[in-house]
Amino acid sequence: MKLPLMMIVSAALALSSGAFAAGSDTLRLGIDPSYPPMDSKSPDGSLKGFDVDLGNEICRRIKARCQWVELEFSGMIPALQARKIDAILSSMAITQKREQQILFTSKLFQFKSRLIARQGSPLAAGLQALSGKQIGVQSGTQFEGYALKNWTPLGAHVVAYKSQDEVFADLQNGRLDGALLGSVEADFGFLRTPSGKGFAFVGEPLSMGDRGTGIGLRKDETAVQASMNAAIAAMLKDGTYAQIAKKYFDFDPYGN
Repeated sequence: MKLPLMMIVSAALALSSGAFAAGSDTLRLGIDPSYPPMDSKSPDGSLKGFDVDLGNEICRRIKARCQWVELEFSGMIPALQARKIDAILSSMAITQKREQQILFTSKLFQFKSRLIARQGSPLAAGLQALSGKQIGVQSGTQFEGYALKNWTPLGAHVVAYKSQDEVFADLQNGRLDGALLGSVEADFGFLRTPSGKGFAFVGEPLSMGDRGTGIGLRKDETAVQASMNAAIAAMLKDGTYAQIAKKYFDFDPYGN
């Protein structure tokens, strides 16, 4: 006999070893709201974005109350391990390095990464033009790791910032020659805004070697992982995921 999905989810949560704050039904989700359209703030200070909508729907399905906790991206994993938050939902890519530290749910979405620079930038000439150039990245991201590994040997100076907004600000004022980040965040969060006038993508889309983005959990939270995976699968199957995605994109963000 097949059990209803919510019975499976509830059973998984009942087996969880104190994943929620103070043993309650509150799930503290770490987020860095400086990455539109995935994570950002409304004028009234409330959080919004694709990650936020997905997280709220997942919480609803697993019968938990989302409590969003704002953090710098580089501090997410330390905060999770110190039990200051219960999960990370902030466009965190699933990489081998991170999987050594934390547990991930199944994939939420997957985008390529791109370099952006001023239109007419010498960086359009290719990798050989990276020598001596200042490339901005957000600290703690896979973009920082990729640039340090692949572009520093080519002579690029990789500059890490606490927030993506700081990267964009220095790109605008000329302190940076380019910035590396997710293609969708670069497009919607910068290039399509007044601040992005005169800037464009440079080069081809890049693969960081990740398996998309997921929700980060502590290693021992396998029961919570199972409940969240069940909720994500159900959202994909019943069309809820696609309905949420259409609010932000004209394409399928889930990827292959």
